[in-house]
Amino acid sequence: MAFLDDNFMLKTTVAQRLYHEYAADQPIVDYHCHLSPKEIYDNQQPANLTRLWLSEGTVGDHYKWRIMRANGVPERLITGDGDDYDKFVAWAGTLERAIGNPLFEWSHLELRRYFGIHEVLNRQSAPQIWARANELLADPAFTPRELIKRTNVAVVVTTDDPADDLYYHQLLADEEDAFRVLPGMRPDAAMAIEQLDFALYMEKLAAVSGIAIDSFASLVTALDQRFEAFHALGGRISDYGLNTYHYAAATPAEIEDIFAKGLANEPLTELEIAQYTTAFLQVAMRQNKAHGWAMQYHINAVRAANKPQFDELGPNVGGDSVGTQADMPDQMRLLFEESQRQGILPKSVVYSLNDKDWLELVTLLGSFQEGPTQKMQFGAAWWFNDTHDGMVKQLKLLSSQGLLANFVGMLTDSRSFLSYPRHEYFRRILCDVIGDWVANGQVPDDMAYLGQIVTEIAGQNAHDYFDINTLY
Repeated sequence: MAFLDDNFMLKTTVAQRLYHEYAADQPIVDYHCHLSPKEIYDNQQPANLTRLWLSEGTVGDHYKWRIMRANGVPERLITGDGDDYDKFVAWAGTLERAIGNPLFEWSHLELRRYFGIHEVLNRQSAPQIWARANELLADPAFTPRELIKRTNVAVVVTTDDPADDLYYHQLLADEEDAFRVLPGMRPDAAMAIEQLDFALYMEKLAAVSGIAIDSFASLVTALDQRFEAFHALGGRISDYGLNTYHYAAATPAEIEDIFAKGLANEPLTELEIAQYTTAFLQVAMRQNKAHGWAMQYHINAVRAANKPQFDELGPNVGGDSVGTQADMPDQMRLLFEESQRQGILPKSVVYSLNDKDWLELVTLLGSFQEGPTQKMQFGAAWWFNDTHDGMVKQLKLLSSQGLLANFVGMLTDSRSFLSYPRHEYFRRILCDVIGDWVANGQVPDDMAYLGQIVTEIAGQNAHDYFDINTLY
């Protein structure tokens, strides 16, 4: 099979038909990403391929930055002030060493799908590819909105702090009708009571909500207001980063005391932090369920594992790793159990960065299923797991312990406007897995039946599960 030909990763005739006839042309529902609503609204022409593909200021593709360091590229050509062309050549030299890494396939897919460039990128081809791509980038077809449209994206859900005023979301809602950009609430800063800037953050949240925050009860009122504001602009999803988590119950009076200490920047014990986090999550569960939203949990990650690098460069630069809290699924069980008892357990999607958690998680989620369809979702292979092998493992675990046909499918989790071929990558893997089952005689060779399942996983399930379809 030729490199990235029409049937790459599609080993069987069934897989090929499923992909080309059912999956390929489905609209993309990207229900979790880190694109900037402001950048989408401003719709500025990219300066060159490096700015579009690798970095724009301090924001960029940390997947690429990480392996550039592994190839000995100096930091000035990664996040630093090096020349943009030199950065591109450094990336080309890295990519030619990256066979087996999904970035090798993704990057070449992006060159093909957006630029029509089929050459393999390496140091030798870099000058010609740089010139051809930059010539194309002068075309209005390469502005952020046009890139989204060209990839058949119907819905983009961004990651937004509750203290965000959603100004650009409102502008996009008023002006853009080719696709929808919806806010996704990520209240990690409101949950991070141990941080030194917690009180300053509460002032910011108070200002945007119009609620003076001097107690945990008033924080809940402010968050209620933000849920309403997000909901009015189509928000249906909230997201919680639980790098580590320990369930710990507390009385309302204890939570008020802990909150007061946080506002005063007083030291907190590990138990107090756990009690506050648990109380915060239970409030969030109640709010999500009341609004019909889904909660996403991203668990067991080590953020900024390289502390000196974090101190120098900041977060999200490629210095993260997999978490190792072995009892994380059991701590989630305690949270779900108590929330079920209180009747506040909402639709939930759980992703773990540590695949050792996966079987425990998928069976845990199966223990809390109730209406609506597959209420508790085992999330797509995330971050270090969104490789070919990781996606196959996630799909097979989900199908063996749940209902694959009800899966909400793939997301980009990306900061790049060129990342949408990742949905193609996932869809090909999905079709290939099902094709193998047909070849093994495990499922019927019924193209209409299997094609409907593929179509739903490609986008319709996410539309329905996240209640996005009610907006059209």
